[in-house]
Amino acid sequence: MRDLHSLAIRFKDGELYILDQQLLPHNEDLILVIDVDHMVKIIQMLKVRGAPAIGISAGLALAKFSEGIDDRDKVRDMALKLRESRPTAINLMVVIDRMLVHLEKENFHQLFEEEAVRVFEEDVELCDKMAEYGAELVEDGDGILTHCNTGRLVTAGVGTALGVIFKAHEQGKKIHVYVDETRPLLQGGRLTAWELEQAGIPYSIITDNMAAHMMKTGKIQKIFIGSDRVALNGDFANKIGTYSLSVLAKYHNIPFYPVAPYTTIDFECETGEGIPIEEREAYEVRGVHGSFGDVCWAPANAPVCNPAFDVSPVDNVTAFICDKGVFSQDELKNGALKNL
Repeated sequence: MRDLHSLAIRFKDGELYILDQQLLPHNEDLILVIDVDHMVKIIQMLKVRGAPAIGISAGLALAKFSEGIDDRDKVRDMALKLRESRPTAINLMVVIDRMLVHLEKENFHQLFEEEAVRVFEEDVELCDKMAEYGAELVEDGDGILTHCNTGRLVTAGVGTALGVIFKAHEQGKKIHVYVDETRPLLQGGRLTAWELEQAGIPYSIITDNMAAHMMKTGKIQKIFIGSDRVALNGDFANKIGTYSLSVLAKYHNIPFYPVAPYTTIDFECETGEGIPIEEREAYEVRGVHGSFGDVCWAPANAPVCNPAFDVSPVDNVTAFICDKGVFSQDELKNGALKNL
């Protein structure tokens, strides 16, 4: 397989490397992936994260570590182990299913490699298209709110929602980005702020519970959000806290735009009620963890509820920005996604 390079994922000289996002922003360390079980742990521990990047890295891992294995049942077990490593981000399932289509073919090893590379390269193109469409909606002087992390760290390309922001900045538009820190894992404060700082884009980190105040006081003109799974009616799942922003945006009449490629659409899911929500470990809420160490501020055995995602209804969506175009709320309700 030829070399591939993105901010989050590297394939070089036949080896797969993942940028350890748990250690950002203070340490930029690459993890050498040693086998499928290791890749599963990397995904589950959020060392690689974001729906597109999870799918891409899983596909590359399957292509690499199935090489030389002729037992198709064993390869299928490897694929299913990767496919089941996280339940909400649909790109993971889509990529593995795209590869499994080739399993019964004589030259499936070669086809696996070709498909994994195709997924990587396609994602770069999808990001560019979303950035172009979304940037058209950004006006000079906009204050933009975003949540979690949706940039180069979660794709093979420029990103989803952050890709729109990068493109608008590249076009010379004067914007200021308000970054939700995104509890409990601080993907906004650690990762989005790091990406914006590298890009030279003005930003301010805010705690999640400041968002309503920023909207009320006129600081926010647009909201761009990523997505981990989109239902056919336009409901979508994203990092926990997104639903709250969608409600606040509707109340304050602020445009609210999810940004995601067609690979994030679940064509078997009619509404958001069918999207599974991952429940994560209690320690993530009892304290905070990162390159700075571990801090626990709650009682050691405090009961915790930790859903990793929530679902925002299409009624709160202004328009959905996709690589296929921008779809209004009415178009979403009338089944626009079913025809992609």
